[in-house]
Amino acid sequence: MDKDLILDLKNLVVRFETEDGIVHAVNGIDLEIERGHAIGLVGETGAGKTTTALSLLRLVPKPPGVVECSKMELDGKDVLNMSVRELEQTRGKDISMIFQDPMTALNPVFSVGEQIAEAILLHENVSKAESMKRAIGMLELVGIPAERAYDFPHEFSGGMKQRVVIAIALACHPQLLIADEPTTALDVTIQAQVLDLMRRLREQYKTSLIMITHDLGIVAEICDEVAVMYAGKIIERGTLQDVFNRTKHPYTEGLFNSIPNINDRKAMLTPIKGMMPDPTNLPEGCAFEPRCPYAGEDCKRPQAKRDISETHSVLCCAYDRPGFHIDRKERS
Repeated sequence: MDKDLILDLKNLVVRFETEDGIVHAVNGIDLEIERGHAIGLVGETGAGKTTTALSLLRLVPKPPGVVECSKMELDGKDVLNMSVRELEQTRGKDISMIFQDPMTALNPVFSVGEQIAEAILLHENVSKAESMKRAIGMLELVGIPAERAYDFPHEFSGGMKQRVVIAIALACHPQLLIADEPTTALDVTIQAQVLDLMRRLREQYKTSLIMITHDLGIVAEICDEVAVMYAGKIIERGTLQDVFNRTKHPYTEGLFNSIPNINDRKAMLTPIKGMMPDPTNLPEGCAFEPRCPYAGEDCKRPQAKRDISETHSVLCCAYDRPGFHIDRKERS
């Protein structure tokens, strides 16, 4: 049966050509997202998560950025070959992004209501008065009183700014929402409120979601699928059950081993040894090989994707070795 895809991305490559060398940020990733589904994009800083998201919006700065892709379709539309006018109509309407830092995502010289209304005016055939009315409605939807619509960003706390950014991103009911670490700067109480808000709004508007985060707990709470990125590649992908309970890649295993055990507060963490590779000098084979406890000579050759099941895949040659497996206990 054919999938109802909102995003179909094939072989995305992004590099930055600088005077100091070529930075290989994204190195050939495929990403399919079904309509209404949520996928978590996880990995260390520098894995290429945000660059991937910016590529989908055609916001990678050129120069020094160079984006190459075999296919980038959003709801059947070819994003790569869109004109500037078509991109303006698409961003905010078909695809929106909650940027990582709410402190810099808002314009300090306009009220928050005006900034939400601007997105509505751009994409909807409504009057200025109607756009402001709808902007106030969006503010109330994210838990901010209507009278605050005429206040400026500096008059809001970090958590309220994040809610305003979410309101802007959802103002025109996009088909695909990209959330770039939307809870990083928030305390745990506000974080829980923001996640609950995003879940409710997703259900209300049937929005597909790409959640970019370091926090596997957030992924478990809000996503249907997980894609683990390392050095610009998706090295494991599957459903929550696949990745959390049937972990296949050694890097994914390392991420889980780095999470504190709430049932044993005295247990020592097991961090992943070493550092991310230099993106200007990536190895020919597996980029995780220098840090991998299971590394062998076969890891120094280019890697091919292995399909574990219809929903689960891994980029690791260790599974070609007889009897190789990673045992993980099921996580609640």
